[in-house]
Amino acid sequence: MNSSNFDNYSYVISDLVEELGISPRTIRYYEEQGLIHPKRSAGNHRLYSRRDRARLKMILRGKVLGFSLQEIATLLSLYDLDPSQKTQYQEGIKYAYEHVKQVRGRIQELQLLEQDLLDAIQMAEARYKALNDEEEA
Repeated sequence: MNSSNFDNYSYVISDLVEELGISPRTIRYYEEQGLIHPKRSAGNHRLYSRRDRARLKMILRGKVLGFSLQEIATLLSLYDLDPSQKTQYQEGIKYAYEHVKQVRGRIQELQLLEQDLLDAIQMAEARYKALNDEEEA
């Protein structure tokens, strides 16, 4: 590979670790999963492109939003198929609505748990007060 082919590969793993706040192992894992595709230098060091960096940012954003790696991989592959990003946005919106539905379900479960805990605390406090009142009598 001549040097002009390396011009687009301007990041080494330590650059991405520092910038993105993730471990080298995480970056290598995403490579193993086929989500990024670094080249190798003559010394066998990984060289990451701006595209790899952008994909890592999308992966991390997707993880924060609760997307699975499979969903993220699907969205990334859709970009490769449709550079206009229309299909990617369409699927991303669909995934996001599914996650909103799941989050709302978890919120309801947590609200029920909160009420159960408050009821249990109230009963325990009433019993504790009754025990204290009996002891004083």
